[in-house]
Order: sequence, then C-alpha cells, then structure tokens
Amino acid sequence: MMRSFFFAAAAAFSASTAGAQPTPIPFRAAQAPEMKGEAMTPAPRRVPGDASEVKLSFAPIVERAAPAVVNIYTSRVVERSTGDPFFDRFFGVGPEKQNSLGSGVIVSRDGVIVTNNHVIEGMTEIKAVLSDRREFTAKVLLTDPQSDLAVLRIGAGEPLPYLEFANSDAAEVGDIVLAIGNPFGVGQTVTNGIVSALARTAVSISDYQFFIQTDAAINPGNSGGALVDTEGRLLGVNTAIYSRSGGSNGIGFAIPARLVQQVIASATRGGGLARPWVGATTETVTNDLAKVLKLDRPIGAIVGDVHPLGPLAKAGVRQGDVIVEIGGQPVFDAETLRYRVGVQNPGEKAPIVFIRNGQRQSGEIVFALAPDTPAKDERTLSGQHPLNGVTIANLSPRFAEEIGLNPLNGGVVVTDVAQGSYAWRSRLRRGFRVLSVNRVRVGSVADLQREIAKPTAGWDIEVDRGDRTIVWRVGK
Repeated sequence: MMRSFFFAAAAAFSASTAGAQPTPIPFRAAQAPEMKGEAMTPAPRRVPGDASEVKLSFAPIVERAAPAVVNIYTSRVVERSTGDPFFDRFFGVGPEKQNSLGSGVIVSRDGVIVTNNHVIEGMTEIKAVLSDRREFTAKVLLTDPQSDLAVLRIGAGEPLPYLEFANSDAAEVGDIVLAIGNPFGVGQTVTNGIVSALARTAVSISDYQFFIQTDAAINPGNSGGALVDTEGRLLGVNTAIYSRSGGSNGIGFAIPARLVQQVIASATRGGGLARPWVGATTETVTNDLAKVLKLDRPIGAIVGDVHPLGPLAKAGVRQGDVIVEIGGQPVFDAETLRYRVGVQNPGEKAPIVFIRNGQRQSGEIVFALAPDTPAKDERTLSGQHPLNGVTIANLSPRFAEEIGLNPLNGGVVVTDVAQGSYAWRSRLRRGFRVLSVNRVRVGSVADLQREIAKPTAGWDIEVDRGDRTIVWRVGK
C-alpha cells in the first residue's frame, strides 16, 4: 500500500499577475501570551448518560474558539524563464505571482499569531484575515523550521480574541477535539473527532517528531489551524495528514501545545529560539535490543556517546543506560527524549529515570543549552586548490544542532559552496565535514586553511558526507 504524508497547509496555488483564478493543489514586544490553561485541572471524563446528552452541541465551544482562528494568505513574485530572452518574449514568460493559503491561531490579545512555518516560508507578503473579515498585514517575529512553527504579529489597535493553552501532556486517547481552519480556501470550517494517538514519533514531518494524532478531518489549508479541546483551549497546531490522495483519510497530526508555547515564548521574548540539548547520541530500544538488555519490553532510548559537559553526563547518565522517564513523563523512544528535553527552559531541573544493568536508577537533570564553543570563525577559502570558493566554519555543539548534524561531532563543516566552482561540480555540499587533508587531521578552520594552502602535487581530502566517509582525490 502506498502511503504518503502531506502538509495540511497550504492549499497552495499559482496565479499570474493578470489575476488567474486560484487552483488548489494537494498539500504535502508586547505582553507575552497568557498560558493559563496549563494550570487548570481537566474536567472529569465520562460517556453520555442518556439520549439528551448525545444531542448536545459543540456550538458553545466553537463560539469561544473560532474568533481566534484566522486565515493566512501569502504571496511572492517569482521569475519564470526558459533561459533564452527571445523565447521568454515569444512565450510571454516573466514575473509570476504565487499565492498560498493556510490558517493561524491568535494566542494573545495583542495580536500574536502562531502558524506553520511551511505556510509562510519563502513568502514576501503575509496577510491574516480575522473571522469578522478584517484583514491585516502580518509581521514575522520568528520562524522555526525544526518544529515547523512560525510566529507572527498583527496590529489591530484593540484587544483581540485569543486561545488559552491546554496542557497537551495531560491529553488522553479518546478525548474529543475540534479542528478549526480554512480547508481549500472555502472559509473557516470546524470538524470534530477524537485524539487517536499520542506521542507519534515515526512521522518524519519535522525535526521534533512528537505529534498528537486525530481523526478530525484536516485538509489542505488547515495547516497552522487550531486543534482545541472541549473547553475551547488550544491543544495543538494542525500540520499534516497521512494520505494517499492528498485529502483527509482520518489520520491527521498536530504539534502539541507544549512545544507551541515554547516557540511563542521565545518569539515574544526576543533573542531567537534556544532549546536545551540532550548532550548524547541516543537510539530507540528495539525488540532485539530489549532482549540483549534484559528488559521486559522495548521502551526508552539507549545512550551512546555522551558529551562530558552535557546535561545527561551531569545527571549521572552513562553510555549504555536506557532513559525511560524525564520530568514524570515517559520516554518511549529516542524522538520522545529529544522532545522532552527540547521543550524545557534552560536552567530548569527535572527528575530523570534510567535503567542500568537491569536496575532502575534516578537522578536530576539540569537543562542547558549546547555550548557554542569553539567560535564559528567562518571563512571563504580562495587559492589554487580544490576548495577554492568553499565557505567553512568550526562546528560547535550548538551550531551542529542548528544545521541538523550530530552535536558530538566537532571539526570543520562546509557552510556554503560557490556554484560553478570545482568543489560544486565535484558535489561538495553544505553540511559535509572535512576531516583531513593529505592525511593530516584538521580540527579547526585555521588547520584546514593552513593544510590546503601547502604546496603539493595533489590532494587527498577526507570528507564526511553524513551517510559515509569518502576520500576526494584531486591531481594524484
């Protein structure tokens, strides 16, 4: 069976500057937002008692929540060309306006809006349309491709309706939820369903694989919209569906409110987004690993290499330990561990439970940012050598996390390659690490610059591509 993920966003379409009709296609300083919902005690759960209760309506919830959900309209102008000026004129090729549709959620009375990053990515004009049809130009406060979230702000000149946050850690499978958004650009639409699953990590939508799954109908244009609970609070931000056709098959995914809150707090605080790091390589415990480790079931994340200055090392965790709980929340796999650590604030503390030699042990973890040493020292190389036109930088743990590399790998990383250069034609790319030049290890930008400039009849350059290590032989 063919299975595909589609972003629930964008019901994207292109329209020429002449004003062609949109055609939807499948989607693949102000006061900080109030977050009262996290402290509230959830209402008791029960099944309907009689027929009259079955006929109850969600209308009061929608009445409270819907005004805080907005439509997001984005656009940009792109140049279309055949590569030949004559044919461009002949076929009328030139500037073309691309438009995209999505949804967003107002999370503070002063107009802070959260949506998906893929809704606004690469767009030059962003407008938010409220439920009362007022339209405002939105300013981008922060984008976070790792979580696929973006934070915007509009200036309405008056307090706006907004959603408080639910405690997504307290959600349970079977809870009733409503999805509110703008599917296919038809206008604000409400669908209902239940929480189908929690802690979905094998989804491969963003770097932080931890989603709430729901069967509430989500379609193109719903991206960035609200998944709300029965108290009208924001439980998650709808982001993608599991589908073969591009339409809703009852398997949708939302980013939990806990992660959304962290991104919004960073945006309104200013200074960019900084998440604590794990400080170790980890791997999900499989059935085979569970047998070797003599565990009764496959659960948790087994620890590999540990950075001596990382939070896990300071908590007493060693290589081979299996982490099963952080802050009272279970750790099902390596992605859950990354999420549980990533949503904390630097300096906060939490209990941690791990298994060592079959015995449960506990400690305390102090969450901290990845160190940003050594300094990046970014330089563009020039000269008569194969790396002419290549930009390199020192790889600190923090920089490694920013660009999606193993934070325990140091050394020198390629950050840019001039198009058309020898290195570009030889398929050297951003994110590759240069390990040695003519069998001399290079641990810093200065080392590499010195070694590549030495007179030689040829070069053997050892490169880590991520999937494998190769030796790039030039002139030998």
